[in-house]
Amino acid sequence: MGLRSKRKKIAAKSAGELDAMQAAGEIVGKALQAVRAAAKPGVSTLELDAVAEQLIRDAGAVPAFLGYEGFPGSICASVNEVIVHGIPSRDVVLEPGDLISIDCGTIFEGWVGDSAWTFGIGELAPDVQALNQATEWVLNEGMKAMIPGNRLTDVSYALESATRLAEQKFGVKLGIVDGYGGHGIGRRMHEDPFLANEGRPGRGPLIQEGSVLAIEPMLTLGAVDSAVLEDDWTVVTLDGSWSSHWEHTVAATSQGPRILTPRK
Repeated sequence: MGLRSKRKKIAAKSAGELDAMQAAGEIVGKALQAVRAAAKPGVSTLELDAVAEQLIRDAGAVPAFLGYEGFPGSICASVNEVIVHGIPSRDVVLEPGDLISIDCGTIFEGWVGDSAWTFGIGELAPDVQALNQATEWVLNEGMKAMIPGNRLTDVSYALESATRLAEQKFGVKLGIVDGYGGHGIGRRMHEDPFLANEGRPGRGPLIQEGSVLAIEPMLTLGAVDSAVLEDDWTVVTLDGSWSSHWEHTVAATSQGPRILTPRK
């Protein structure tokens, strides 16, 4: 069993399939940009959800999140201490200084795109700004490990190592949310394998040319533990500290990592 697991590879997509996935991912990128442009004080997260759904459908795609295992929105809108899976609501109204994560997925011609970014509503507190900059930087550093010949946990280790470096670089203490991470993706939103955001290198299935992972660090200003609210979706930090979440769908290619969810 040990030898067999060492030979296991993350499924590969062809060049044409990667192009098809990027077409789905580009719609995600446009939806995220549209939501950010609409996100202002006094706007509810339900209104942001409508913006995303309209753009996705106008592009000829389908919101991948809507109805997924019963999720009621086209985006996840997670504000402040909410880490992920925030349900869009008319009762959650943005205020100056809020930090909001928007996670969005589309299905276009049978392929899924998935990406997230976090941004402030107006000026952020210095430590919150540092948290968000650090999380984006950690994603960018972690994606560098998405190359053929590496193993799954080489990406995990790159994310964890970058997080510890980011603490020094950005002058902020960071928590890596326990139990959550990235995933394989293709014709389905969640494919094998699960990608932890920390761990020892050199383990897990082999990354080959055409392997695709959704890489998504989730960092906080302290907490590593979380709780799921009574709606069975919303994940919050256990200590109330704020969080940031950044994600790209990334392919391993002979030319290096290829972001399949680009945005301007």
